[in-house]
Amino acid sequence: MPRPRCQQISVTDTPHYHVVSRCVRRTFLCGQDHATGKSYEHRRQWIEDRIRLLASLFAVDIAAYAVMSNHYHLVVKLEPTHAERWSDDEVLRRWSCLFKGPLLVQRYLAGAPQESFELAQVAEFAQCYRRRLADLSWFMKCLNEPIARQANREDGCTGHFWEARFKSQALRTEAALLSCMAYVDLNPVRAGMASTPEESQHTSIRERIMPRFNLGQAVREQMQLDALLRFDGKVKPLLHFEGACVQEEQTGIPFAFEDYLALVDYTGRVIDPRKKSAIASTQPPILERLGITPDQWVNQSTRFEAVYRQQRRRSAA
Repeated sequence: MPRPRCQQISVTDTPHYHVVSRCVRRTFLCGQDHATGKSYEHRRQWIEDRIRLLASLFAVDIAAYAVMSNHYHLVVKLEPTHAERWSDDEVLRRWSCLFKGPLLVQRYLAGAPQESFELAQVAEFAQCYRRRLADLSWFMKCLNEPIARQANREDGCTGHFWEARFKSQALRTEAALLSCMAYVDLNPVRAGMASTPEESQHTSIRERIMPRFNLGQAVREQMQLDALLRFDGKVKPLLHFEGACVQEEQTGIPFAFEDYLALVDYTGRVIDPRKKSAIASTQPPILERLGITPDQWVNQSTRFEAVYRQQRRRSAA
C-alpha cells in the first residue's frame, strides 16, 4: 500500500527529490501520435514554461528536468527556509500570481483600508500560503492541473490527463543526486530522441550549456505572463553548481559543472541493452563538440547566473 506523501517527503532528511509525472492517454503529453499523425510537440514548451514560472514563485529550486513524449522528470531542491524569510506581503503577492485568492486578500493587495480583524485574517491567509509555497505537493498541483486543463481544451475532451499523482524519490546522498541528474539529462539520448545531450530539446543540460536556446526568445515571450509581471518579472535560474565541497554550508550542487558534463558524456556513451540509443563512441568529447575553450568554460560555469542575467538584459534592450 502506498505511503502518504507527507511520509515520503521530509526536508530534514534530504531537500532533494526526483519527481516523475506520466500521461494516462495514448494521445501523449507531447510528441507525435503515430495513430492519428497529429503532433503535440508544442506542449513541451507549455510544461517547460510552467516549471520555470512555478520555480520563480515557490521556494523550490530546479536542478534538472527533461520533458519527454508522455512523461516528464524533475530533480528539485526544497528550500522552506527561503519561504520563512519572505514577508507576508511578498507571500501574498507570490500566491496571487497563481490564484485570485479571497476577496479580503484582493482588497489588501489593492491597498484598500481594512479593519484590524480583517488584517488578522489576511495574516492567517499569508501563513497558509507560506506553507503551500514551500510544499512539493502544491508545486506539482500547480504544475499538472493547468497543463491537464489546457490539453483537455485542445483535445475537446474531459477526464484524467495524468496517470496518477506524481511519483517522488528521495535523493539522500550526493552520489544519488548526481546520478539522478545525469539520468534525467540523458533521457532523450537513451530514448533515441537526440544523439548528444546538447542536441536534446527541453532539458536542463541544454539550458545550462546553451542558455541562448532554452530560456531564449520563446521562453522570454512566454514569461511576459501577467502572473509573473505582477510579482517582479524575474525568472529564477537553475540550481547552480558550486565546485568542490567546502566546510561552510553550500546552497548549490557540490560539484564542478565541467566534471558533471564529463560525467554525463561518459555515462551517455555506456551501451545499455535496455535502451534504444547512446552517444556514439565516435563523437568527440563534449567541450570539443561545443567549441568551447577551457577558459571560456570556466567563466561560464562559475558565473552562470551572472552571464544569464546579462543575456536577459541584452535581449530585453
